[in-house]
Amino acid sequence: MCGIVGIVAKDDVNQALFDGLTVLQHRGQDAAGMVTCQGGRFHLRKDNGLVNEVFRTRHMRKLKGNMGIGHVRYPTAGSSSAAEAQPFYVNSPYGIALAHNGNLTNTKALAKEIFRSDLRHINTNSDSEVLLNVFANELQRLGKLKPQADDIFTAITQVHKRCRGGYAVIGMITGYGIMAFRDPHGIRPVVYGKKETEQGTEYMIASESVALDISGYTLIRDLAPGEAIYITQEGEVHTRCCAEKTSLHPCLFEYVYLARPDSIMDGISVYKARLMQGELLAEKVLRDHPDHDIDVVIPIPDTSRTSAMEMANALGVKFREGFVKNRYIGRTFIMPGQQLREKTVRRKLNPIELEFKGKNVLLVDDSIVRGTTSRQIVKLAREMGAKKVYFASAAPAVRFPNVYGIDMPSASELIAHDRTDEEVGELIGADWIIYQDIEDLVKSTQGGESNIDIFDCSVFDGQYVTGDVDENYLNSIDAKRNDAAKQQDETAVSNETNDMHNRL
Repeated sequence: MCGIVGIVAKDDVNQALFDGLTVLQHRGQDAAGMVTCQGGRFHLRKDNGLVNEVFRTRHMRKLKGNMGIGHVRYPTAGSSSAAEAQPFYVNSPYGIALAHNGNLTNTKALAKEIFRSDLRHINTNSDSEVLLNVFANELQRLGKLKPQADDIFTAITQVHKRCRGGYAVIGMITGYGIMAFRDPHGIRPVVYGKKETEQGTEYMIASESVALDISGYTLIRDLAPGEAIYITQEGEVHTRCCAEKTSLHPCLFEYVYLARPDSIMDGISVYKARLMQGELLAEKVLRDHPDHDIDVVIPIPDTSRTSAMEMANALGVKFREGFVKNRYIGRTFIMPGQQLREKTVRRKLNPIELEFKGKNVLLVDDSIVRGTTSRQIVKLAREMGAKKVYFASAAPAVRFPNVYGIDMPSASELIAHDRTDEEVGELIGADWIIYQDIEDLVKSTQGGESNIDIFDCSVFDGQYVTGDVDENYLNSIDAKRNDAAKQQDETAVSNETNDMHNRL
């Protein structure tokens, strides 16, 4: 889960890119980067940290140019080192910068292929750098001195043939324009829009429509699965489907947790989807617990607030804000390391005793992944004097790893894996637990202007739409990307950094 943004304008784009990345900060809090193009030269700034930490005034002054791309990262592959912050850059051909949201499922094979056949060196463990080199090599094979739209689309067609997985990509070619494309299954989101100015029409591409809203761009539409868009530095727009076989299977978890509620993706209002999630979950509570004794519904802020509010309304029960959130603490779900997640929960949420003491409380969260936050919050509710603590999840049980760009790589770290709902309830300390049915979650998300029949529901049902994920693959990424492996990687990076400082 990362955030991408790109702009072709008539004036400097650095501030608009900064604003876009700021509202996409929820998609990644580990690192941020931006590259702009002026006079045929790139200006790049990237580092670990939040957007407002990475880009200071002295950096913004150097990021000149009327087109540029940006990225916010949270690590799903590779390490959290600053070297793996995006965008990545290669200088052949032309000079190309690229940022990527998602995850390739054939990275290892591609990396070997790039080295042996394409004679290109990969400097990091990031699949984004692999993807960039695949695209650059395909473009170089065409041997054009000045790339045209047809050349860009031809190269992207070859990328789709070589790369597998879920990906939304945005790139920039020095002095020519920016391009973006979406994987043939449309798993990861990407939209584009325009803005009319006195100087002419400007264009913006981003992961979510909210990034367009903040800078006054009007949403045109989502990119279709396998579709690419190329916008020249002068503002000419070209689009084409570059994949032979396409099908729209957007990630269902985007609508549960990842996206902002004020975004519209694939014609679906995230806010409306979450309202319906709450309504349908309330119906299930009434079916399973018709004589419930719930006194109050309390959301676990922030993502679950919309669902919890509608749930309380449907149940005829009071809705109350029982937790005050420290907004300067990042999203615990995307924090690396179990110990850090556990420590952060109490720093992030402070309960209001008045809303718990002597009451039967229904806590509502968007989902339960590792169970770390849920267990801590149930404990907090009891410490505040709640008589009974019930727990509702607006999503079904997360039982399977995600391989398309969300940090759920290890099945053994998912609390619901190989456990019944009742066992999960016992583990988090709830009096009873209730999950959304997957059929209801799909129903809540279908609507608006969308015609989506099948979502990527792999974290819930273990069905991987790309058809190339088997048990061997899942075991291999589990060994590399569980919390223990990540901690080992981070230690190695830290030791390498210390060694370098000692030598200086």
